[in-house]
Amino acid sequence: MTETGMTETGMTETGMSETNASSEVRILVLQHDASDPLLRVGDWLADADAIVDILRLYDDDDVPADLTGYQAVISLGGEMGAYDDDIAPWLPATRDLLAHAVNTRTPTLAVCLGSQLLAVATGGTVTIGAEGPEVGAYLTAKRDAAEQDPLFDPLPMTPDVMQYHYDVVSTLPPGAVLLLSSTGYPHQAWRIGSAAWALQFHIEASAEDLRAWGRTEGREPVGRLGPVLDQAEEVMGEVWRDFTARFVEFARTSTARSSTSYTHHDDELLGRRLPLHGHQ
Repeated sequence: MTETGMTETGMTETGMSETNASSEVRILVLQHDASDPLLRVGDWLADADAIVDILRLYDDDDVPADLTGYQAVISLGGEMGAYDDDIAPWLPATRDLLAHAVNTRTPTLAVCLGSQLLAVATGGTVTIGAEGPEVGAYLTAKRDAAEQDPLFDPLPMTPDVMQYHYDVVSTLPPGAVLLLSSTGYPHQAWRIGSAAWALQFHIEASAEDLRAWGRTEGREPVGRLGPVLDQAEEVMGEVWRDFTARFVEFARTSTARSSTSYTHHDDELLGRRLPLHGHQ
């Protein structure tokens, strides 16, 4: 895949000048699937003066052992499931890195598959959604805890989202704080620790991106993939752009990180695996 600004190392950089190095925010992006890149979130990160390094894990980029040199990490979506190590052999290292991010309080944003990987990495469970897939435009609702969250407090009470998933986080990790819910699947957005956020839905995709994914499965642009999806995209373009800016600013100002190593309890959580095959 070719992207504007790609370097010879396979990474893309956008954003700040060298003169702003003291407030530099360098974000590592874990891309699991060629069909689900940063898309418009890439533009929003650039608008927030973030520097972005993209690892294309499906194209044999290696997952680092830690996040040295980075102020934040983003894990994107993909067609594989959170336990599909045989399909995507980089997933164990990804789960370990996400657990490391939580343990070191490195600001983390996990989207769709990314959220499921974060859940498994920190002691939650992922299963195939009992009510079937969520595809298209949906509404979510803020939980009370969102009012105390630095990223979610400014959101409207019922944020529009775009969904495309078969699997769900069926059990939240111990200590996770639920921030957004819905009538279909309750765990739409949550936080683990002080600086790691998980979104079951896609904020990076446009309405046309979602329809393109749907066409690969023979889905017609009707119902939740019809005009209501365009309306959701318009609203989301403002709400989740500002959310992304808050994430970058949180990473810029955060002083809560530590270099604490894994505890024995963390290793136990990392050992929880299920032989699940689903599609994200």
